[in-house]
Amino acid sequence: MDVLDRIKQQVEENSVILYMKGTPQFPSCGFSSRTAEALKACGEEFAYVNVLADPEIFENLPRFADWPTFPQLYINGELVGGCDITLELYDQGDLQKMVKEAASK
Repeated sequence: MDVLDRIKQQVEENSVILYMKGTPQFPSCGFSSRTAEALKACGEEFAYVNVLADPEIFENLPRFADWPTFPQLYINGELVGGCDITLELYDQGDLQKMVKEAASK
């Protein structure tokens, strides 16, 4: 399967998925750490992909949604954004609503 098809499948099959450096338990960069913490604080399960463990995804994910940096958060198949956008949504209370709604589907 082509890597872009694999990414598309992951995004479509998981209502909330975070592409990050490392794992939520052991993040490998501060931006990924802060994004994962915001998601965990929403209290719902979410999928993640450690881009450092999958060089193909690491190289090609920026092309998938035309977003150059990591982490990348997708909810209901749509790119939400990276760390700054995720934290802003969390601070406004919107991320919690988005994640809860996605988890209920």
